[in-house]
Amino acid sequence: MSGNPNEIKLVNNAMSNVTRRKIMNFLENGERSTEEIGGEIGKVMLDFHLKVLQQASLIDLGEGTAKLSEYGRNFLKGKENKGEEKNTDISKAKPVEIAEVRQLLPCIADSSKFRVIANMAPPLGGTLKVLEPLFPRGRYSDRINALIMQKGEIITTIYGTGKVTMTMIKNEGEAGEALENLRNTINEAIAKGVAPAPREKVRVEPMEIYKYLPQTNCGKCSEQSCYTFAIKLMSGEVALEKCTPLKEPGYSTNQEHLQVLSAYI
Repeated sequence: MSGNPNEIKLVNNAMSNVTRRKIMNFLENGERSTEEIGGEIGKVMLDFHLKVLQQASLIDLGEGTAKLSEYGRNFLKGKENKGEEKNTDISKAKPVEIAEVRQLLPCIADSSKFRVIANMAPPLGGTLKVLEPLFPRGRYSDRINALIMQKGEIITTIYGTGKVTMTMIKNEGEAGEALENLRNTINEAIAKGVAPAPREKVRVEPMEIYKYLPQTNCGKCSEQSCYTFAIKLMSGEVALEKCTPLKEPGYSTNQEHLQVLSAYI
């Protein structure tokens, strides 16, 4: 590739997806059949992912086979040294306590569930960023200085200031148990003095995204259906903001879930 902006954009888009990165790593040992790739990576949208990699000149496709292109092999070699993962020292962080549960409010999207606001002390500040790998479905947001995690329907957000919010909680007992588990997980890492190395995040399927969309097929996003929107969201062809109904109060929790899920695409 010549390295012009359009080609660089194709490569960046191709490698921004977890599934496509896994395909590249799987092909590092030589040519594979698409059946083998599907067995290792998963068959959902496999053809689409292979075409994206081919368009970026990272792989060559044959009749039912795929292999790294010369450019793709050189690309991976260039990433080897940069991709080394090291544990992060957090030995100076202090153990935390959940100081109080300040509010238990009804969720907007489901009045039978609650939204919890609590306080964690001392505030973890920037340490939150290196704690992200502790949680399989966790991501750190620089913009709001917060660690956002998902477990089932529950979304938990820890802010650098010490504020903790949780959505879709059944009752105060469940809130207390979840906050206690959160405290223990963080304090165990602090006691060891290191956070685990970053790892690939959980794979998200189109149906999981579709589940939290309005499912009205209203067409306001210019797509034929909400499921089509989910597929294009996964491929990076549309942004979550294009689904304008999510901005309505009744979908606020759905939007929170989708913002978390979109981090794993």
